[in-house]
Amino acid sequence: MSMALKQVFNKDRTFRPKRKFDPGTQRFELHKKAQASLNAGLDLKQAVQLPHGEDLNDWVAVHVVDFFNRINLIYGTISDSCTDQTCPVMSGGPKYEYRWQDEHKYKRPTPLSAPKYMSLLMDWIEVQINNENIFPTNVGTPFPKTFMQVAKKILSRLFRVFVHVYIHHFDRVRQMGAEAHVNTCYKHFYYFVTEFNLTDHKELEPLKEMTSQMCH
Repeated sequence: MSMALKQVFNKDRTFRPKRKFDPGTQRFELHKKAQASLNAGLDLKQAVQLPHGEDLNDWVAVHVVDFFNRINLIYGTISDSCTDQTCPVMSGGPKYEYRWQDEHKYKRPTPLSAPKYMSLLMDWIEVQINNENIFPTNVGTPFPKTFMQVAKKILSRLFRVFVHVYIHHFDRVRQMGAEAHVNTCYKHFYYFVTEFNLTDHKELEPLKEMTSQMCH
């Protein structure tokens, strides 16, 4: 990661505290295993595969938290140029508009500016991953039946952050010297969600052309 990128990350106001895995837990060991594969320069397609004998729910939980942390940082690099004025609609180009819906204030899909959408999205994901009933941290505590459904929703919505950043703010990413870092994170994310079929194919459409150049 470039120094410029690190400086942006350090001063970024929008970045939330990282969700940590407690040392000694199964989740922590899996997190270390996943990081070791990446640091060893293992092919990303191989790095995302479920390690032998490990539980898929645990593997997905570790990656959901990791992608949340990393994509939050990526959005942080361009957040100063993503405002209500520059991005009055949360979109991925003229063909794709993303509307916000949740269980509380926005019961129906509602058009919002990109920064407002991002803020609600990150708050919503943080609530999910800190909820022990959805993301249990104790070894032996079973995952709820709805876990994969929630994980898919989180990952699909995180994909929209990539769409918005690539289509509307990539000049800013280049300016920060962060292009290689963002591309690697995107490829890792893409290989992971396709390996385990965690995102609907139509969600992937906005970046289809770029993905085929980058990942195939």
